[in-house]
Formats: sequence, structure tokens, C-alpha cells
Amino acid sequence: MAATVNTTIPGADAAVSDDKRNTVHAFRDDSLGEHDAVGLAEAIRRREVSPAEAAGDAAARLRAVAGLHAVQTPLHLPSFGGGNGGAFAGVPTLVKDNTDFAGLPTGHGSAAFTPRPARRHAPFVRQFLSTGVTVLGKTRLPEFGFSPATEYENAEPVRNPWHTGHSPGGSSGGAAALVAAGAVPLAHANDGGGSIRIPAACCGLVGLKPTRGRVVGNDQSRHLPVDLVADGVVTRTVRDSAAFLAAAERYRRNPKLPPVGLVEGPSDRRLRIGFLLDSPNGVACDDDTRAAVTETAATLRGLGHTVEPVTMDLDPRFTGDFLTYWGMLSFLLGATGRTFGPDFDRHRMDGLSRGLREEYVKRWRDTPGVLRRLRRTKEAYAAALRGLDLVLTPVLAHTTPPIGHLSPSVPYAVLVERILAYVAYTPVDNVVGTPSISLPSARTTADGLPVGVLLSGRPGSERTLLEAAFALEAERPFRRIQDA
Repeated sequence: MAATVNTTIPGADAAVSDDKRNTVHAFRDDSLGEHDAVGLAEAIRRREVSPAEAAGDAAARLRAVAGLHAVQTPLHLPSFGGGNGGAFAGVPTLVKDNTDFAGLPTGHGSAAFTPRPARRHAPFVRQFLSTGVTVLGKTRLPEFGFSPATEYENAEPVRNPWHTGHSPGGSSGGAAALVAAGAVPLAHANDGGGSIRIPAACCGLVGLKPTRGRVVGNDQSRHLPVDLVADGVVTRTVRDSAAFLAAAERYRRNPKLPPVGLVEGPSDRRLRIGFLLDSPNGVACDDDTRAAVTETAATLRGLGHTVEPVTMDLDPRFTGDFLTYWGMLSFLLGATGRTFGPDFDRHRMDGLSRGLREEYVKRWRDTPGVLRRLRRTKEAYAAALRGLDLVLTPVLAHTTPPIGHLSPSVPYAVLVERILAYVAYTPVDNVVGTPSISLPSARTTADGLPVGVLLSGRPGSERTLLEAAFALEAERPFRRIQDA
């Protein structure tokens, strides 16, 4: 039956759009309906929908939103995961194109080489498939995941379905665009500086970055001096993110972390939550973002939680150190690029990657101090959370920018200044290894784009994060793109 499913995307079917707002989505009256992943899996278990039918309808939806340019590589035949088993048995999804999926090339969003088909699944893909998902292909990302916008020097950018003139964020921009547009209920994402949470905020989704070590280690980062990257998913509902984490834990539980289990709703526990508006590196957030976080704080107080201002006294060199570390990664990629393909040419890397590498070459002698200070960030983080359960902040310092604002074609000095004025909150959790979750909170006053808020906690506190997220979702239901 699976062999009859066509998942190729040669062109676009008709998507539902609002020309005045440039909003595009693929929700329609088919087997996927308006289900989230948990709801679709339940329909499949009840045999109201078959996995092949769900895959075929998802493929049609992917064709309908082909203008978002979010798919990198479609599969000619779907890859069914857990058959009749797993929390998401039969639920269609995609894998991010920086993660090996056997038989598909892994391009990392780069034009610097010709990718070859992977010989085997990455360890996380095996964990992801254990949940039962049906993989339909791979999603696009900016080169090597360095940018918070999914744009390219010589290719179409990935577009935000809420407003196609704006960025869906990055680096998991392709994944977020497709989930927000309704093409699939959830998609693989990973996060080395905000790359799950940033696109979730831009696209009105839930994006949970797990604690370091909660899921299997990421191939690209686990052997580096500071392991920044965690894999996960972007979803439209809190229960999908909770169900994914529980299913991943059934495949492999880290004995060094407290178990999460399946979180199914809010807790009666009253929390102490720190409240931080301007970022630890001194960047002030814009008015729409400030209002979203302030309103979320008021909602949490109304639910009985204590919400109080908090400061996070990071080393003033943190931002520069993180940027230097990012530059070291670009330098290492350029030096070892032939592992990606025999034709790898570091000179064909994009302007952001080249600029990061060139700046690192000027500062490479600072590396020992940079690593030492980054590792000490956990002390400042622990001090800020002393006596608190969670911290509430913006995800980003300003709302979703238009396409081109963060293009790798922008001169490097200008581009880095723009990135640092935008990505001012999320990297701390990557350096420390702590979990955090982006939640849809509000819309911009000018054009109705999503604005996200961020809840972060101590290592291993995913259960508390999810319980708080469930409470916020119940109190202030997330707005849907099909109602925009």
C-alpha cells in the first residue's frame, strides 16, 4: 500500500491564502484535518485513517505550500517508522537536512559541496523513528545552521506562512514553516543557539529544547568542547511536544537525569518564576515583545504563580565568546569539509560562514579563555535561578524580520550586528545545557505575526516546563493560522 503514495513535490497544488496578509496554509478537509500529531495518531490507531492515507494527504499538502520553499529533499516513497507501534505511529513528518537519513543526501543548507546519500540513519533519527513517524523527506536550513533566518545567497529563502514576506526564523526554518502551514503535524528540529525556539516563535509554534543529554547525542556537536546542540521537534500543541519527549524517553532514558514521563496537563503546584525583559547582554526588546512577555507574566500570576523580576549576571564577554565559538565551528567545518564531499570548497560557503571563520582566524589564540568562560556560564545561570523554578523571557529581542534583513548576502559586519540585536536570549540555555520552551503568546500590532515567549529551567526540569506550558495554553489558547 505504501508504494502507491507519491510524496514528490514537482509543483504546487492550490494552497489556502489571504492575499492581503500574504498568509498561506494547507489545512483542508482530508485525513489530516486539523489534527495535531497526538490526534492523528489516535485516528490511525482507531483505523479511521491509514498511515498510507495520512502520508498521501500530507504529500498533497506539501505540494500545496511548495511556494514556502521549505522542503529540501522529498522521498519518492515514505519511510514508515514504527508500523503499528509508537506514540506517533503513522504520523507524517520530515527530518532536518543536517541529520543523516539513510538513502537521502545531507546537504546542511550549503552550496559548498555536492551531498552524497547517507549510508545509515543518524542516532537521533533511529530514536525519532521509534516513535512511529512516517518520514516524507527533509527540510531546509541555513548553511550549517549558523543563521537565525533560513536564507541563502543564490537560492530562494524559506518563507513564513503567516506572512510570506517575512522570515520563518532559523535554523529549523523549513520545519517550522511546514508545521505552521499545516503540511505536517510536527517535524524534526535541532537547536545550537535557538534553532528550535527561534523558528517556533516566528511561526507561532511550540518549540522545546531538551536538557543536554535528554535525547541521544547530536552527531555534529557531542564531541566538541562545549556541546551546544539538542534535537527535538516543533509542534502546534503542547501535548505533541510532551508526547514526543515521553516517546523518546521510552527509546532511551538518560539515567543521569530525572525521568519526565508523559506530561498530560498542568500541575496544581505553585511556582516561583523569574521575569526578565531585557537580555543579559543588555539588548532591550521591542514594544510588541515586551507586551507579550508582560501579559504572559500577568497570566501566570493570575494562575497563582509568583512572578518576580530577576537578573542574570553573565560575564560581559559572553556574547563575544559565543560568537567566537560559533566562528571556531565555521573554521573547523572549513578545515574538515571534505568529510562532506570530495568537492567541498570552503570559498563557496556563504557570507555569514566565511565572516565567522575569518574573524575566528584573527582571534584563535583567545580560544582557551573563551571555552573557560563559556563553561563557567552555568554558575551565573544557577545563581539567577536560586530560589526559582523557571525564568520567563522573550525568545527574541524583536519581532520576525522581513526576508532579506538577515540574508547571508548582507555585509558581514552589518549582518552580525543585526543578529546580535535579534538573538539575545536563547544561546545561554545551549551553553549551560538547560531546557527551555518557546510558546506562542501574542501577535504583532502592525501585521499579526506571531510573538513567542520563553520559559527556561534547571537541568532536567522538562516536566515543570511542560506543566506550565499546558497551563498557559489552556488559559490563552494559541491562535491558529487557519483563523488568521
